Amino acid sequence: MTAQSDTFIVHDDRFHAILGPNPTCQLLLEKNDYPFAHEAGVFIASTNDLFITSNQFPHISAGQKTIQISRVKLGDGTAPPVLEELPSETVPMANGGVNYKGSTSVLFCGQGSSNLPSGLYEMSTSPPFSTNLVIGDFYGRPFNSVNDVVVHSDGSIWFTDPVYGFEQGYRPPPSLPSQVYRYEPRTGGIRAMADGFGKPNGICFSPDEKTVYITDTARMSGDFTTDDHKPSSIYAFDVSVYHGEPFLTNRRLFAMADCGIPDGIKCDLQGNVYSGCGDGVNVWSPGGVLLGRIRVPDAGVANFCFGRDGEMFLLNEYKLWRVQLGAARGALLGI
Repeated sequence: MTAQSDTFIVHDDRFHAILGPNPTCQLLLEKNDYPFAHEAGVFIASTNDLFITSNQFPHISAGQKTIQISRVKLGDGTAPPVLEELPSETVPMANGGVNYKGSTSVLFCGQGSSNLPSGLYEMSTSPPFSTNLVIGDFYGRPFNSVNDVVVHSDGSIWFTDPVYGFEQGYRPPPSLPSQVYRYEPRTGGIRAMADGFGKPNGICFSPDEKTVYITDTARMSGDFTTDDHKPSSIYAFDVSVYHGEPFLTNRRLFAMADCGIPDGIKCDLQGNVYSGCGDGVNVWSPGGVLLGRIRVPDAGVANFCFGRDGEMFLLNEYKLWRVQLGAARGALLGI
């Protein structure tokens, strides 16, 4: 698919600089037996690999729903990408993820199950893809369904914890509010940083790490019904320091998604904010103005990530798309 007016929708002229002169949208992979491309989207530049998680689907032999973690070997472009399904049982109901410890690990959000804790799980990026639980409770109180995660340059880990697992029947009743947390691996300390959400979901920092963006997807319940009176919004917070410690202050409504919910969220190096929504990826300026959209058919985009040199990988349930932009570079990796 080449650049078309129905794929790249311009709401503000500033979007042209992001798109560049010849943006393209290409279908990389399609798999019809289960929704393999749903969440995470973690690009490993050193190997040109992409780690992704599926949506829930029935596991025939296990007799219950499951989520599959996969590695997409993107290659050099001379041959089609290769999808490799990885051992997933040790990361229960995996969801969001982020690069961790350089290129050696991915930090996955495990939403948990009836017998395994919700929390943050580290998985190595090479065989045998060993995993270990990094943190699975708030001082003994189990997390609800850890959803998305980002790592600050100081090494601290920030993550969201909505109640989707309980609503979907694979987690016990919540023991905690729906909150945002900061974990300090060096000390083992865990802090609640923000509350007041319906369902906190995606999370990312601005390029200078002075702002945190958090999506609230309360509009969509765990049974996939919607309530238009509940948030489908992005909130911005200032990262302030008091007594030598970070706090989230000046909470403000940054944007509202008009189609679906704003799920995964990322920034580019210019501070523009991208979020996966019901019609694809929506892009806002640092000031909250909707600049444009990258539309994809069928089910929109739950999550996505930047690759290198303006490429993006969009997770579209049964399809994986590659978008090539002009000047945009992801702030997470800076490439």
